Amino acid sequence: MLGCLMKIRENLEKREEEILSPYATLSSHSRGRDRIEEDCDLRPCFQRDRDRILYAKSFRRLKDKTQVFLTPDGDHYRTRMTHTLEVSQNARTIARALRLNEDLAEAIALGHDLGHTPFGHAGERALNAVCPMGFKHNEQSLRIVEILEKDGEGLNLTWEVRDGILNHELSLTPATPEGQIVRLSDKIAYIHHDMDDAIRGGILREADIPREIAEVIGWTNGQWLDNFIHDIIVTSADSAEIRMSDDVAQAMQDLRSFMFEAVYTNPIAKGEEGKATQLVRTLYEYYCSHPEELPRLQQRMMSDGESVERCVCDHISSMTDRYAIARYEEIHIPKSWSVY
Repeated sequence: MLGCLMKIRENLEKREEEILSPYATLSSHSRGRDRIEEDCDLRPCFQRDRDRILYAKSFRRLKDKTQVFLTPDGDHYRTRMTHTLEVSQNARTIARALRLNEDLAEAIALGHDLGHTPFGHAGERALNAVCPMGFKHNEQSLRIVEILEKDGEGLNLTWEVRDGILNHELSLTPATPEGQIVRLSDKIAYIHHDMDDAIRGGILREADIPREIAEVIGWTNGQWLDNFIHDIIVTSADSAEIRMSDDVAQAMQDLRSFMFEAVYTNPIAKGEEGKATQLVRTLYEYYCSHPEELPRLQQRMMSDGESVERCVCDHISSMTDRYAIARYEEIHIPKSWSVY
């Protein structure tokens, strides 16, 4: 029976070799893990990584972390979790169309934002400003899967997944085409859903988009997403490089610039960011002064020589919005006094 099960993984790996593009990253050709493990009898290595991320505590915390709108009044605004799922869906669509490795693309997509702070990029900027070694969410995502998850054991993911997680920013270049897919899928996902949320919140209308952009990518939010994905597939066919055509890439950049002016710096959408920034900075200063209150994992890491500042960043960046607010109130807000 065991031999039969082992053939399931082997057959799946053989199927990849038979049907995937010559540019695809094959599971059987992975550069492997930092710690050698026995292969799963059912799942190729990238599918196994995808499953490990899905079951990680850091993944579950994404549901209570800000995407763009802080504490929005409504149930349908995106969170960091829904953003991650939309990136994953975009990445699988593109990978399947190009006959690349869907499991690898999905694993990278699900893990790319694990290191995000509470309160979105406002929290990231706050930690980066106060931490001596700086703070970047992509580097923290890698730190989580390599070190912090599973009480300091890490997830021991394959090299290809870790490379894609680290290099999902536009200024960086992933080593695999699947990582390059996630890099673009991340951007088109947040442009699409941030616009959708801004329209829902009454900040923007589709008609507000500059005409020169709409003439290239379409006139509705749905058309933009559809055209971005189609353009990536058509432009990247039969190529090791995943990219957009020049016209569409420029339109996406122009749309991002428009979004920064109209949404990402809009006082209605971002009116609470100053408070969130101050909250994160205050928590950082508190824990640096009271490292004995850090969780057990951080205590152990400090005993092993890790800096207090690094461990404080690890703890704060792991917080959900709700938990960060609760800790701030517990530390700084006076409680009612009563006699029983």
